[in-house]
Amino acid sequence: MARARADEQEAAYVSTLRRTAQSALLRTATVLGLASAILGLPSQSSAQQDSAVLFRNVRVFDGKGGLLSAPSSVLVRNKIIEKISTGDMAASAQVIDGGGRVLMPGLIDAHWHAMLVRPTPMAVLAGDIGYINLLAASEATATLMRGFTTVRDMGGPSFGLKQAIDEDLVAGPRIYPSGAMITITSGHGDFRQLSDLPRTIGGMLSRMERIGGSMVADSPDEVRVRAREQLMQGASQVKLTAGGGVASPFSPLDVSTFTEPELRAAVEAADNWGTYVATHAYTPVAIQRSIAAGVRCIEHGHLMDETSARLMAEKGIWLSTQPFLDLALAAALGPAEQDKMRQVVAGTDRVYSLVKKYGIKTAFGTDVLFSKALADNQGAMLATLTRWYTPAEALTMATSTNADLLSLSGARNPYPGRLGVVEEGALADLLLIDGNPLDNIRVVEDPAKNFVVIMKDGRIYKNTLAR
Repeated sequence: MARARADEQEAAYVSTLRRTAQSALLRTATVLGLASAILGLPSQSSAQQDSAVLFRNVRVFDGKGGLLSAPSSVLVRNKIIEKISTGDMAASAQVIDGGGRVLMPGLIDAHWHAMLVRPTPMAVLAGDIGYINLLAASEATATLMRGFTTVRDMGGPSFGLKQAIDEDLVAGPRIYPSGAMITITSGHGDFRQLSDLPRTIGGMLSRMERIGGSMVADSPDEVRVRAREQLMQGASQVKLTAGGGVASPFSPLDVSTFTEPELRAAVEAADNWGTYVATHAYTPVAIQRSIAAGVRCIEHGHLMDETSARLMAEKGIWLSTQPFLDLALAAALGPAEQDKMRQVVAGTDRVYSLVKKYGIKTAFGTDVLFSKALADNQGAMLATLTRWYTPAEALTMATSTNADLLSLSGARNPYPGRLGVVEEGALADLLLIDGNPLDNIRVVEDPAKNFVVIMKDGRIYKNTLAR
């Protein structure tokens, strides 16, 4: 009898556990469903059903040419653009009638800081890392909703955010991460206070190093270790600061930082992993020293001279630069940083003039820091390129040209396949737009209104035509 009662009690306990687990799963599914509905994101079941999508009656900007196609159909299946045709096309797929709208590649920002867009400088240095991660996740979704389906992250602890996006825990762009930017004592990216000096070699890491924002390295051996650490964590390229910068309080704009052997140590480490080094460099000395060490991409370059521009063109070095035209990007910083920003802004017209004169391979990025308001103007920064380029040239730079830069990651490319184009076999990152950006590029300034469909990796994240 006692044994029977014990068996009955055990069975009842197991049954209770099973009901509790089922209830928990149901509540989780309900919460996720509500979250998807609130965010306007597809549920897992709808994502599976939408694995094939047929865009009908669209005019295609392919990311390379200066003209739109004739009215066309574009079939997306299993994350890939399977077929493009100007004739009738039938397929078992979700159909989106474009109504003659423009279909183009998702936009790419080649210089982004996913973890540093929304927090204040003080929050980054002393705030709660959990809150900073939540801010970054929210901003990642906003970035995607602005039509930027890919970003090249040029410094910050974005590995976890990238993983969450890739696993569909967070809606956001593809991230090509650099990990912590590598700097020297006193260099751009050294955000320690003077009270933290002197640095003890091999001693405790500072807060900025512990969270993976930047790493201080003061010898070739230290540089090699720090570069390898970023590669170990999944960096698609390595970022060093070869000269002074705007945001760092103790880093004059004109200084050169790493020595050539130090830069070369990072280049060797990256080359061993089949990828490349990009350096933050404004001045001719920083640019030319980087090139001598084997660096393949210069970030910014606003203070370059004719000799540096000619050398970059001859060597096939990339320039990833930004159309800085005002002091807005330094608004959250102090007077000294704003003065440095004035020098950078003063060089913007000149750098684009040299780019065009020497035919330098040039990528577009925004380098937004510490401001949601500035991030919201990401598309507007792209539109300012028409100060120097036609709308088609500007859009090509932000799509297929930026994708060419991303391909330098070689075997470390986290998203193998063709990005930045609307071509058969390319990855399906697509925007359906009200208005013709080749005639009026300012339509990209208001993505909430003008981007009616946003697709990344063959998955629809926004579709206002379905209402």
